[in-house]
Amino acid sequence: AVEDPGGRLAAERAAAARAALPADVLRPARLRKISLVGLDAALKRRAAAGAGPDPIERHLAGLTGLQFAFLYPDRGDIVIAGAAGGWREDGLGRAVAIETGQPVILLEDLCVALRSFWPGVRGPQSVGCSIDPAPEALERLRQFQRTVPKAVADHERPAVAAYIHEGLQTALGVADVRVFGIPAATHLARVLVEADYRMKLIAIDLEPPPVPLRTFLGGLQSAPPNTLQRWWFRPDEHCLRVTEDRRACELLGRSVRLSTEDLAIGPDGRLVDRGGKAGAAAQAFAGAFTAKYPQIADRSPVFAQLRNGIDLLVLAAFMRREGWPTTIAWDATGLRDERTVATEALPPPRRMPCAVNVVWKGRVLLAPAGGVSIVPSELIAPDRVAVAPAGTLDDQRSANEPRPDGDRWWWD
Repeated sequence: AVEDPGGRLAAERAAAARAALPADVLRPARLRKISLVGLDAALKRRAAAGAGPDPIERHLAGLTGLQFAFLYPDRGDIVIAGAAGGWREDGLGRAVAIETGQPVILLEDLCVALRSFWPGVRGPQSVGCSIDPAPEALERLRQFQRTVPKAVADHERPAVAAYIHEGLQTALGVADVRVFGIPAATHLARVLVEADYRMKLIAIDLEPPPVPLRTFLGGLQSAPPNTLQRWWFRPDEHCLRVTEDRRACELLGRSVRLSTEDLAIGPDGRLVDRGGKAGAAAQAFAGAFTAKYPQIADRSPVFAQLRNGIDLLVLAAFMRREGWPTTIAWDATGLRDERTVATEALPPPRRMPCAVNVVWKGRVLLAPAGGVSIVPSELIAPDRVAVAPAGTLDDQRSANEPRPDGDRWWWD
């Protein structure tokens, strides 16, 4: 949380951004077009001169969302398009649009996605993260549960609640963070982990939801013993619509789906699938979070960043499967070279405290687990990709004017 009474600091940052950015970048655009080939060439020119990406390149000319991607074999180009405008930094250092507050897509996240799913490169089966207590911690949790009183007088409840909370924190300690499919030292990996952890804090009432939402803990009446609730994000199904010739696509995944299941803590501290559906409170929270994800992303930038990251990964996997780079003989050496665009520059997340909360609804012991799981190959399978009605995306593609002459790689 960042306090900014009256919005004074945000206004100062916006004013500084307006003074520093060119007028054409500042201007809000419903569809800003970016030539990936042109951007790649610009990055290579800067690298040859001994310079890194400039601010406009690092922020993809203010792009805040992916809506379309077009292949132009005759021009030898691939163009992505979406809403854009000027940006500023918020109180946590995120680049967000001045007009809407939506986070700007970063060049480094685009590079991570392209490098993960480039033609000829053995890409990951899935991308995501997991935050899980260690088996020995879960065994300590089982042992601690045996010490909890079976009956508590009303006047003892505050003391017992404090005892349970401290015991849970001590037993669970810190959780192991695992990032898979992409390098853990990247900004995109940090987005996956933060979104996952923040969702769990919301679920168990340790962080207020950004929109009215009944949390898991708020809806829980009872819980089976020796269980751990697991939640994980995955992309919404049917997230792509393409033309019959596969030369244009529209990203439809404007929502991210939250899934859940109950896990049992086995005698050895291992997590075991209990089978069947999760409890009613967990399902209700997952359903509400999914239904309100667009509003949540509007109010909490990290969830918009997660949605944009998923879109980048899905688009990269689609372009690889359809052979777009091969069709135009494009090697993307600028975007794919870590020396040209550094992406692995952050301390990789490895461990974090288990989030614990205790409420009196009977006797409930809670500890969250879960993650993010993105399997692009499933999302771009033929049965998951809708074919656009004739002329729908063709008209949009033909309406795009060719990239301006010269070194310009973006235009409105």
